[in-house]
Amino acid sequence: MRSVLKSLLCGAAALAMSFAGHAADAYPTKPVTLIVPWAAGGSTDILARVLSEHLTKSLGQPVIVDNKPGASGNIGSAMVVRAQPDGYTLLIGSMSTHAMNPALMANMPFKGVDDFTPLGLLAYVTNTMVVNPSVPANNVKELIAYAKANPGKLAYASAGPGSTNHLSAVLFEKMAGVQMLHVPYKGGAPAVVDTVAGQTQLLFSAGTQTLPHVKAGKLKLLAVTEAKRSPLLPNVPTVGETIPGYELSVWYGAFGPKNMPADLVARLNKEINRVMSLPEVKAKMDSIGVETATSTPQEFGKILRRDADRYGKLIKDLGIHGE
Repeated sequence: MRSVLKSLLCGAAALAMSFAGHAADAYPTKPVTLIVPWAAGGSTDILARVLSEHLTKSLGQPVIVDNKPGASGNIGSAMVVRAQPDGYTLLIGSMSTHAMNPALMANMPFKGVDDFTPLGLLAYVTNTMVVNPSVPANNVKELIAYAKANPGKLAYASAGPGSTNHLSAVLFEKMAGVQMLHVPYKGGAPAVVDTVAGQTQLLFSAGTQTLPHVKAGKLKLLAVTEAKRSPLLPNVPTVGETIPGYELSVWYGAFGPKNMPADLVARLNKEINRVMSLPEVKAKMDSIGVETATSTPQEFGKILRRDADRYGKLIKDLGIHGE
């Protein structure tokens, strides 16, 4: 009797695995929604649309980009948390939504690490340190000297309290031992405009926003904030080359709701990595200052948890609060 029961259980398990494998092979049988928790037109949106175009071809079903902006990316991200883990609702998330927001905001609608399934790393945004040409500094060392000689007078712009612009600058203040004036704006675009105009003198922001002004001679590029020099700007030093240990890297990644089946995660990761490795995709993203990347789901999960711990502690130690 026991042997018969054992055989039945083994058979049922094998059948379940067979059905699961078949379901993954058959996926998708209907359109897939790719939620972008920010407005159309930004680098995240461009990345999502490039990804959706190629996934539509390879998966055989429309992959539709749906912009759901608001609450610093929380509105769109929360929609994915509430979705079924069947691969039909996915998210383009970022370091800010998943590693920073939970530490910045008191009433979060999700847990940045625990409520999602990491599918794969997509790209890094080249985060630049730029100044208005009126600032008498041509490198990080000279900027520190200028800031120390003029405490509280060097004004830096940001997209608002708790933004990556703000965190980059506060981290710089702390590690360089300088005191500056924070001027928050309601978004990155006006922060760039006023730095170009000289209303503010310093800005940490994505190259997608600053590099066109650098090329036009309206801003001076001093450094990038990543741990290593960007392949897109190999002659530009990192802040960390002057201030050892300084680093702030901004990444984008693909997520699904938590508890997605492992075979489906593997299928999507394979497709995403293939798209991010295409020469035409790399060239497209390079042109806007975004460096494509690939990873396994496990590697991306480690990056997510590491940065959530690191930036969460930093935000709390510095006493930064989001709006």
